[in-house]
Order: sequence, then structure tokens, then C-alpha cells
Amino acid sequence: MKDKPGRGLLLCSAILLLMVSCASVDRYIHSGEVLVWEPDIAGFDSLDLVEQADEHTVLVTGSSSVRLWDSIHSDLSPYRVMQRGYGGAKLSDFNYYADRIIKPGPYKAILIFVANDISGSDRDRTPGEVLKLYRILVSRIREHTPDAPVFWIETTPTPSRWHATDRIRDANRKIQRYCDRNPDLYFIETHGAFTLPSGNPDSTLFRNDMLHLNRKGYRLWAGVIKESLAEEGILPSPESVEKTSR
Repeated sequence: MKDKPGRGLLLCSAILLLMVSCASVDRYIHSGEVLVWEPDIAGFDSLDLVEQADEHTVLVTGSSSVRLWDSIHSDLSPYRVMQRGYGGAKLSDFNYYADRIIKPGPYKAILIFVANDISGSDRDRTPGEVLKLYRILVSRIREHTPDAPVFWIETTPTPSRWHATDRIRDANRKIQRYCDRNPDLYFIETHGAFTLPSGNPDSTLFRNDMLHLNRKGYRLWAGVIKESLAEEGILPSPESVEKTSR
């Protein structure tokens, strides 16, 4: 993992700055529309009664690309994965329900993929607002899980949202710079893996809707994720490796 000094001072300073700079996006978190996802989050509450995180758990959470990943456990093996995804997730509602999605626990790592804040609609957040919402989310996670490495998975370039790619990439660059400056925050790049030499997204990696990944796309995504985890020294437990090799 990267070594970043002055963690306590940085965290205190970040919280103070957050109170001032992120007030403008607080209205999104507390808008009535976030309540639409209550049934999905209630489903997570039920899962938490039977599925507990431990120090070997990699929590993968976010929007529909996580929810639809039905081969996630085999694709990310030998990591021990906890899957918490719901369709249409935005950082506003994710923040609202953060304490129920990411329960306090000794996670090996937390991976977040939320890809609907900028989709090409007239209700999109600006790249700056996306960054502010992510900073708020990180502060919420750090309140009860101060040491777990948190990875932001770059929004995958998709054919169906290619018209919004400049703003999507701007938001991701802002988040990447934020991660680079703060302890235990990481950014998983995916743009290069999912685009062709021409610079356009590779349509063979997506379902017919040209938004969600197909089996080939998920295998590629899993490889990128596992490589990023390993690069930061986050490795599966020996027990998991041994169990997989049997």
C-alpha cells in the first residue's frame, strides 16, 4: 500500500473542508428521490443477518454492474467477496444509505463502482459535484471503518453513454487526484482496458443494451480489479488460496 504521512492531520483537515465545500450537494443526499431505493437497501439488511464481513472480506458495492455480476465470486476468486449492488445507484442515494450498505467491519478492502451520476441526461451532476459527493462518502466510511483501503473503480466507458464521456472522464480524473492525495484511497483505471486502439469503447464487452457488461466484459473487469488489488499489496488469504487450489 502507498505510504502517506500525517493521516490524522489530513483526516481532520479534510473533515473541516468538507463541511464548507460540500454543503452545495447536501440537498441531493436528502432529496425525496433517494427513498426509491429503500426496498433494495432493506434487502441488504436481511443479507447482513446471515453474511458477516471479516478481515478477509473484499466488499464490492455500487450500481447495477455490481448487482448483475452473477459470477463475481468465481471471477474474483480466491478473494472472499461480499456483493452489495443495486440498480440505478447514484452517489446521492449511496451516501444516504451508506451506513446500511457499508456496515462497520474489518474489511480487507472496499471497492465502489457507482456509475449513474453522469449519464448524458439533463439531470446529471457536474464533475465537481461528483467529486464532492465522493468525498462525503469517504468521510462517512471513515467514521466507522478508518483503516480499510477504499478503491474507486473508474466508470467504464460504454457505447450507450459515449456522448457523455468527456464529463464522465473529468469526474473520474478529479476522483483519481483526490485518491492520490489521501491515505488508503485508490483508483482502479479501466478506460484503457475497455477501449479500442481507435479510442472508442469495445462493444464486444457489453450486453445488447451497450451499457452493462457481458460475460467477456466481466472477466476482463475482474482481471483489472485483481491486478489493482495485488499491486497495492492486498492479497487473498492463504486459506482462500489453498481452498481454491484443491
